[in-house]
Amino acid sequence: MDTEAFDDTYLTLSKTTEGLYKDRSSKFFYFSFPVKTEDEIKEKLSELRKTYYDARHHCYAYILGKEGDVFRAVDDGEPNHSAGDPILGQIRSNNLTNTLIVVVRYFGGTKLGMSGLIQAYKTSAALAIEENEIVEEKVLETVKIQFEYPAMNEVMKLVKSMDLTILDQEMELACKMDLEFRMGIKNQLLESLSEIENLSILT
Repeated sequence: MDTEAFDDTYLTLSKTTEGLYKDRSSKFFYFSFPVKTEDEIKEKLSELRKTYYDARHHCYAYILGKEGDVFRAVDDGEPNHSAGDPILGQIRSNNLTNTLIVVVRYFGGTKLGMSGLIQAYKTSAALAIEENEIVEEKVLETVKIQFEYPAMNEVMKLVKSMDLTILDQEMELACKMDLEFRMGIKNQLLESLSEIENLSILT
């Protein structure tokens, strides 16, 4: 199976990281997260607001989806475009998606000015990515199938040869299986499944 031609991968972060950047008495606590949904993002932001409840600014940016078409940049009280956009810019310049970066700022008494703020948030976001690990992930889909027990051997051969993941299975006279696969093999997989006798694809 030629996997080279598949356009079903994207770059994201492998884990959660945190660190601290200081500039003229202001403290910038930075956090990076791999995320998949906006609900997950809300959860992370809520946790940080509880932990750093006394911080003046919780600035962040995120990008979601393989094409990166869902994104947001939030200045949270900092001057317009001085915080969220520099963070978003760092996510984009590393070609990342499904990524959230939050920078929590404690004001130290000295104003940094617009260019100073942009630089501080940009540096914090860059460090958050640098101290993490960029990984390539596959876009995954699922299919539900039902088949008669005698077809089990053929189904299992397909699972092995196409590197499918069995998420759930019921082994009775009529067997059911939920399979996870990389998006790039969808047509090939559906064609192979249609060739197995008495197998049906459930919607």
